[in-house]
Amino acid sequence: MPTVLTIAGVDSGGGAGIAADIKTFAALGVHGTCVVTSVTAQNTKGVLNSFDIPAGFIEEQFNAVISDIRIDYAKTGMLSSPDIVRATAGLIREYRLPLVIDPVMAAEAGGALLMDEAVGVLIDELLPLAAVVTPNIPEAERLSGFKIKDINDVKRAAEKIHDLGAGAVIVTGGHLEGTDVLYANGEFTYILGELVKGGTHGSGCTHSAALTAELAKGAPLIEAARSAKRFVEQAILTSVQIGGGAAPVNQLGHTLAEAERYRAIKSVEEAVELIENNKGFSELIPEVGCNIAMGIPNASSISDVAAVSGRIIRLKGSPRAVGCVLLGASSHVARIVLTAMKADSSMKAAMNIRYSEEALSACKELGLRAESFSREFEPEGVSTMEWGVAEAITKAGRVPDVIYDTGDIGKEPMIRLLEKDAVEIARRALEISGAMMRKLV
Repeated sequence: MPTVLTIAGVDSGGGAGIAADIKTFAALGVHGTCVVTSVTAQNTKGVLNSFDIPAGFIEEQFNAVISDIRIDYAKTGMLSSPDIVRATAGLIREYRLPLVIDPVMAAEAGGALLMDEAVGVLIDELLPLAAVVTPNIPEAERLSGFKIKDINDVKRAAEKIHDLGAGAVIVTGGHLEGTDVLYANGEFTYILGELVKGGTHGSGCTHSAALTAELAKGAPLIEAARSAKRFVEQAILTSVQIGGGAAPVNQLGHTLAEAERYRAIKSVEEAVELIENNKGFSELIPEVGCNIAMGIPNASSISDVAAVSGRIIRLKGSPRAVGCVLLGASSHVARIVLTAMKADSSMKAAMNIRYSEEALSACKELGLRAESFSREFEPEGVSTMEWGVAEAITKAGRVPDVIYDTGDIGKEPMIRLLEKDAVEIARRALEISGAMMRKLV
């Protein structure tokens, strides 16, 4: 596993600095080590105070790591004082570590993180050691001495910073319509992106950490810059408001969402397998077929719900799924899930089965709470599933285990089962099937 080192400050609010770096490293599959340069008293509203770690102890931390662990790439963040910048430059120079510099100067929510007298030391001693430096617009203005108003000014500033000694420069575009400008080997490359909505506290740290991780894994610079751009956009999109100020980016948000999508798909696949291995379930398949669906946590659209793409039908007397399990595969049953989740976010799974008095009786014998709605009173221009399920939930005062209707002209009556998990709902359906078969014996 590639191993990287961050030399930066600690944000007590957990949104930026080393906390952001380590979370980013973990999300991208590299091992993160750290050297603490400063400790801040900080929250989402700003930096209240900070304490600089003595340069001698910064060197001890660095030597402890480097003497035992191979470092593939390093990055810097908050280096608040001239002494800290000099100590860091000396260590990087001695061990010849490839380096990404995030020239942190101020916190997102407010508060200076770099002394004025340290800027010149950073330019003179640390910048020439950088493989890449990643200033935002205000930082690029300070390093280059140019006022930036448009993309041409960005290019001019990038060239100036490169001339100061940096191997490559990426001016990040959060302050300029979302496009990053990469300058390396005498050429400009636009790293396209967009200004996405969400919290941005820690976005600069996260971007530079992602770039460091990708470079440590061996990615070419342009590819690493594009990957870092995508990563920070996803982290902003999944940000969570944890305080009264700037929301921190969520480095693991996209990864966790993908894991939940995978879990929903696998759960529905396992549920389908249970159904297909029970021939008796065929009696519960409606004329229109049945389906099993499961949503991810916080599902908000049909694309967040996994289901069988072609439904489950009766084939030669046995239940068979005529399609694979996909996200967004079912509009009908997915709407049941989404409506139920609005009332109870834990009720993420639904399944429709054939209506009969015997099936309804079996549900009640199993102790399932049932509620109904009448299609006779269905308003025009609404989704049956959204209206009917919401109506039943309102009547029951909670999400019931079973929602049914007795149909209408041209509309097949139906029973709908609701549960927290697709596998559990399949087991419940098989319990209903078993209870019905015992009655027939």
